[in-house]
Order: sequence, then C-alpha cells, then structure tokens
Amino acid sequence: MTDYLRREDIVLERRVDAETYYALTNFYNDEAALLDEGRYVDWLECFDKDLEYWAPTRTNRTRRQQALAIAERDGLAFYDETYDSLAWRIRRFDTGMAWSEDPPSRTRHLITNLIAFHGTDGQGNDVIEVRTNFYVWRTRLEREQDTFVGTRTDVLRQSGEGLKIFDRRILLDINVLDSKNISTFF
Repeated sequence: MTDYLRREDIVLERRVDAETYYALTNFYNDEAALLDEGRYVDWLECFDKDLEYWAPTRTNRTRRQQALAIAERDGLAFYDETYDSLAWRIRRFDTGMAWSEDPPSRTRHLITNLIAFHGTDGQGNDVIEVRTNFYVWRTRLEREQDTFVGTRTDVLRQSGEGLKIFDRRILLDINVLDSKNISTFF
C-alpha cells in the first residue's frame, strides 16, 4: 500500500477474511447512503469520539520531489477535524447560517476498490486499516456541479456498537478546488 496516508504506528499483519470484508463493504455502502440522504447526524455515528478526520493539500512536484507533494500532518489541509468539530459543522447546517448548503447539495458517493488489513496500533490494540477510492458528485442550485475523486485510508476498531472509524485520511486527486466551497464530506 502507498504510505502517504498511513498512520506510522499501525503494523499491518494480514488481509481481512471474506466475512470481515463483506461486513466492511456493507459498512461503507451504508455510510455512503447516509451521506447521500443528508443524514449527517447518523453518519457521524460511524466515527469514534477520538476521531481524526484529515485531508491534506497537495502540490504538483517533479518525480524526484514526490515526497513533498502532500502537506505534512501539521501543514495546510482542506479538512483537519475532530468528532466535535464535525458535529459542529453538522449542527450548523440546521441553523440557516450555512449559506453554502442552503438549499442543500445533492451528492452521490461511489466508494470502490476496498482493501482491508488486520493490524495493531502502537499500544497493541487490534485495528483494521481500510483503503478505499471515492468518486463524489455534487450538484447544487441550477448549474453548480462538482466532482471530487480521491482515496481514503481509515483505521477502525471494534466498539460496543460495532466498527467505528477513529482515523480518516483523505487525499483528493486535485490540487486546486474548482468548487465554490467544500462543504461535502468524504
């Protein structure tokens, strides 16, 4: 796997079995449906309370400078969120003050190429690392249309309520956003 979105403290051990893969496929299909239906409060329940939700910016670099193409963890980011800050964003949609989402966008999230591994984190806890690709189509008003394509690397753990994502790293394939805003979740 490409390591630019991987957490350094995760040690991957083996691919998940067919049963776990099926459960993860359902998990991500359900997540996409929640986003496309605008059920953001329910979507937030896919995440653990100690969530890190990060989408670094990137630049065009020559082949020999590819290591510098993606912003470092403390650098510029399209998103650098926690569970609480995502909850705040979601609550803001209902205030009438989120002009970029009034009227709301319509989206379609296509999640593909799921690859999943069992692993352990730095404290020896069992985790699952999942990499997916996404294609998100967004339309708003009469003529606004945006397309976002990229990859996500998630780290999940089992909780009393099932699988929860506690780390999501998003890498958009573009450098410059052509859209008027980025109120879309990935």
